[in-house]
Amino acid sequence: MSRRRVVVTGMGWVTPLGDEIEDVWQRLLRGESGIRPTTLFDASTFPTTFSAEVRGFDLSKYLGRDTEKHHQASRNSRFALAAATMAWRGAGLEVAKTLDHTRIGIYLGGGEGPIDFDHFVAAAVAGWDRQANGGRGNLDARRWAERAVRELQAVSESEQDPNMAAGHIACQFNAQGPTFNTLTACAASTQAMGEATNLIRRGDADIIISGGTHSMLHPFGMTGFNRLTALSTRNDDCQTASRPFDQTRDGFVLGEGSGILILEEYEHARRRGAKLYCEILGYGSTADAFRITDIHETGRGGIAAMRLALEDAGLRPGDIHYISAHGTGTEENDKIESLAIASVFGGRETAPPISSIKSMMGHLIAAAGAVELITCILAIRDQVLPPTMNYRQPDPNCPLDYIPNEARKARVVNTLSNSFGFGGQNDTLIAVAVDEQNG
Repeated sequence: MSRRRVVVTGMGWVTPLGDEIEDVWQRLLRGESGIRPTTLFDASTFPTTFSAEVRGFDLSKYLGRDTEKHHQASRNSRFALAAATMAWRGAGLEVAKTLDHTRIGIYLGGGEGPIDFDHFVAAAVAGWDRQANGGRGNLDARRWAERAVRELQAVSESEQDPNMAAGHIACQFNAQGPTFNTLTACAASTQAMGEATNLIRRGDADIIISGGTHSMLHPFGMTGFNRLTALSTRNDDCQTASRPFDQTRDGFVLGEGSGILILEEYEHARRRGAKLYCEILGYGSTADAFRITDIHETGRGGIAAMRLALEDAGLRPGDIHYISAHGTGTEENDKIESLAIASVFGGRETAPPISSIKSMMGHLIAAAGAVELITCILAIRDQVLPPTMNYRQPDPNCPLDYIPNEARKARVVNTLSNSFGFGGQNDTLIAVAVDEQNG
């Protein structure tokens, strides 16, 4: 018995470059940057004063009156609702007449949404006794608790839970099937889509709303990554600060957003006349089992994930026409990812072209993989590859073809997308043009 095939029938995203599929795609092909000085909070005293924010976002543009149903939704949940609505409508599900909602599931890579950060700070400041402890100050627990009750009562504590975006989406679209959320850092949405593919393959659902959403653009998030020295500090030239694979790279740019795709069983999609954007043909997932924030120096986890995905897809390395790299712009990630790709695909003469859209969008953390898979799908559709921007000075440790600074026309049938996360998580997806002759 052959396994059930999985296709993509709808896509939506909310990104630092906008939220309309075609407009954002064209901006990526033109090499435009969504990186600007941070405005969501005062970052002027931080080592990094810029980020890739989603600007001018309005959920009511997509949900209309239904927006009020989600009035307590955190920023990341709102992003996910908008992207899911675009994907749902794009898949024609809004007008589908016969849907078994018990066979519609959700699998997200969703990050936490600290909607009460400002309230928490206000409570802490109010509880600080500056005269105590010899003038060094002390936290008055009783005063803090009293203020915290007042500050936090207006917000929902449950919105801190990573699965809340999935819950909001389930409510909005009456998705009564299996619902999951994974938070494996920067690999989360790629892992979610891979696991969703397996759920459909084995018959647990016919449709799964999958992808990811995240916003860490708050002082806690920025401070954490600055302390890890993972962020670029190129404050005087922030629009070119994200420089994947370039020798002058000095870290990634923190971004936010959401990417949502409708994954559907092939025959189910054909019966209802859905447009088929691509087929998810291969998935590989591994762990480095090394260190929490460092990739193993041999690239063993990434190598294994790519090989597993190729095996799952029944493809050889030479069958891949484009790689969407994790490509963060940190010294170690880019060097080791290049090593891993070369180990699987060979050197510059045999490896497919590679690019990182993080050079324009920044790093969307848990949402990154989903947004990057959408670009693979659009590359297949339009037969054009997005560039890696800000690539000026080649690095001998990164000796492959990174599609520098200009989009490139190419034959694109089979694509591979990598996502590697803190904790040593490695996930790879292979998306290919739909072959309806072999349906």
